[in-house]
Amino acid sequence: MYSPTPADWNEANRAHWDERVPLHVAGDFYDLDAFRAGHDPLRDFELAEVGDVGNRSLLHLQCHIGLDTLSWARHGAARVVGLDFSEPAIDLARGLARDLGLGPDRAAFVAADVYDAAAAVPDPSYDIVYTGVGALCWLPDIGRWAETVAALVAPGGFLYLSEFHPLTDVLDDETGSRITHDYFARDAWVEESAGSYAAGGAEFTHRRRVEWQHPVGEVVSALAAAGLRIEFLHEHDVSLFQRFGSFERRDGYFRFPADRPRIPLMYSVRARKD
Repeated sequence: MYSPTPADWNEANRAHWDERVPLHVAGDFYDLDAFRAGHDPLRDFELAEVGDVGNRSLLHLQCHIGLDTLSWARHGAARVVGLDFSEPAIDLARGLARDLGLGPDRAAFVAADVYDAAAAVPDPSYDIVYTGVGALCWLPDIGRWAETVAALVAPGGFLYLSEFHPLTDVLDDETGSRITHDYFARDAWVEESAGSYAAGGAEFTHRRRVEWQHPVGEVVSALAAAGLRIEFLHEHDVSLFQRFGSFERRDGYFRFPADRPRIPLMYSVRARKD
């Protein structure tokens, strides 16, 4: 339900994500054995839109357990740094880096709040700041986030954001065909629920989570106001999990049935610091 932002929103969300880590590790969604064996979890449109990362530094904000972060290292990034506010997630990411033979000179992980990233990461700026895929909904202040990422992008570098489209948050969960929530809502969404996208039947002790909805226009405008030049905004008709009961899995993605009109399910933005 929508409500004013609770004072303990960050602590509640951190406890919720700390508890997710072992449940996600045990499930099939991330499939760590396949990842260690070489499976690449990055999406094809991300690889095309980010382009060649060879000999570049890359910072991944809100990296969870670091699979995407480490995948960019596999694609040739000279140094990757992952940041997340969950200590258990960062501990696991560090272990995965060791499993892949990547030392801290190639892959480093930092436990810190995203708003404190500039003071927490080992380098003052990065050629590429990469973020998204379910990250922005956990942040109340998009303007502050945009200022943070803009400060971390090196001159000539860029931010790349790949995120779920906020239009999906206003539709009913079963069919995704009825508008049931307000696209422009600014209050927090506070919910107690079991399970997660990667552990559907799991029971949580820390069930409460606090999220916010950020329209695409708000995100893009915040990046521009922070001094980044928008190079593109792309929308995609695919999702990465069973967001709606009517979704079908085709070509490695979740989509609406082929006979249904399409809507944007994800979007991506690249914004450069000149």
